Amino acid sequence: MRTTRKARRALGTRRAAVALVAAGAVALTGCGGSDDDGGGGKASGDSASKEPSAAGVQLPKLDGVKLEIAAVWTGPEQANFTKVLKEFQNRTGATVTFVPAQDPIVNFLGTKIAGGSPPDLAMLPQVGAIQQAVEKKWVKPAGPEAKAELAKNYSKGWQDLGAVDGTQYGVYFKAANKSLVWYNNAAFQNAGATVPKTWKEFLSTAETISASGVTPVSVAGADGWTLTDWFENVYLSQAGPEKYDQLAQHKIKWTDPSVKDALTTLGQLFGKPSLISGGADGALQTEFPASVTQTFTGGDAPKAAMVAAADFAGANVAETDAKVGTDAKIFPFPAAGTTPPVVTGGDAAVVLKDSKGAQALLTFLASTDAAKIWAEAGGFVSPNKALDGAAYPNDVQRGIAKALIDAGDDFRFDMSDQMPQSFGGTPGKGEWKDLQDFLKNPKDVAGTQQQLESDAAKAFKS
Repeated sequence: MRTTRKARRALGTRRAAVALVAAGAVALTGCGGSDDDGGGGKASGDSASKEPSAAGVQLPKLDGVKLEIAAVWTGPEQANFTKVLKEFQNRTGATVTFVPAQDPIVNFLGTKIAGGSPPDLAMLPQVGAIQQAVEKKWVKPAGPEAKAELAKNYSKGWQDLGAVDGTQYGVYFKAANKSLVWYNNAAFQNAGATVPKTWKEFLSTAETISASGVTPVSVAGADGWTLTDWFENVYLSQAGPEKYDQLAQHKIKWTDPSVKDALTTLGQLFGKPSLISGGADGALQTEFPASVTQTFTGGDAPKAAMVAAADFAGANVAETDAKVGTDAKIFPFPAAGTTPPVVTGGDAAVVLKDSKGAQALLTFLASTDAAKIWAEAGGFVSPNKALDGAAYPNDVQRGIAKALIDAGDDFRFDMSDQMPQSFGGTPGKGEWKDLQDFLKNPKDVAGTQQQLESDAAKAFKS
């Protein structure tokens, strides 16, 4: 289904990753970014329509222009992105409507396009979705102004992730570090638990917390994508980057011994219901936002003490009384092999209806001006290397962002997001469903492998 993966093959492995945690406290430090606020970009259209801004990027006047942008974001993410869109409206005179999309967004967009009413832009949360949309001729290339902002503000690796066959389409506005574990500091202190660095230590810490009367781990099994994150972190750490790339491209089968090893390791947690909030049945009914909030509510008796979640979980923590950096802390996903894993994800803006207004919004999203707005709101990490780290609201967010930028092009992108969406990005199907079934029955490693391979083979042939 996907024939071009040059960008993903070119990326190395980030070994250092997020700053480490010492003595049970987050040791993430603030970082100073570039003094350049990202100005200087030019917008589409006649030069007389340019609207220079002291903040940076130049945008055209778009009075009377109406735009729609679709994304799967809800709750705090949607609210914070709306703040970004409002700034674009204020500076251009355009009206931008946020269109809530269902997952998988490619199916949602297909319905809209078939009905003759596609949005002007969309935020695609998978590399594979960009490839698929290009193959269907749904998306338009980025204009010169957007490409200029990308060249100035983004590393080549992040630019390449939004390109297909050398043509730039996507702007990765929002990134994610998916190799983090958020933990309830009070629960750890009450149990006398220490922050683990290895998978063996992680299981030992979980047992220590369980003995204190608190269930140690929250798992969002209702959302299959969270289970792919669990698998990918274990697999990358154990099997290494080369195998990771091979499995992502289906150059090795899911029946490979390396997959067996990763599932067996993951089963050491999933196979002990006492270590998971609600057991397997409860986890399969827990959606991602609840998996985070239940870890940081309930006072001395939260429903869980820790949750493996990307940096954007900070937005969900903010819905509780817990304070990030004090009550809610993080540590890197424990090493299941010789090296701690670093898996990233991201959401890319693409243009579906080419116009001066759509290209201007794409340009804005590639600028530091836009990134700064959401960074200040929290629950957000930008791959924009020109964004001043002072924009982030706390040391935790600053440290995560600094680690991402310092990595340059040395990272591995979310595996399931690289695959055909029918396998790696569809609720109730493919990998999402297969790993949910594995959570129900973690002893059936061989059966899970066979089902994963069967579903992957069909998707890659389609």
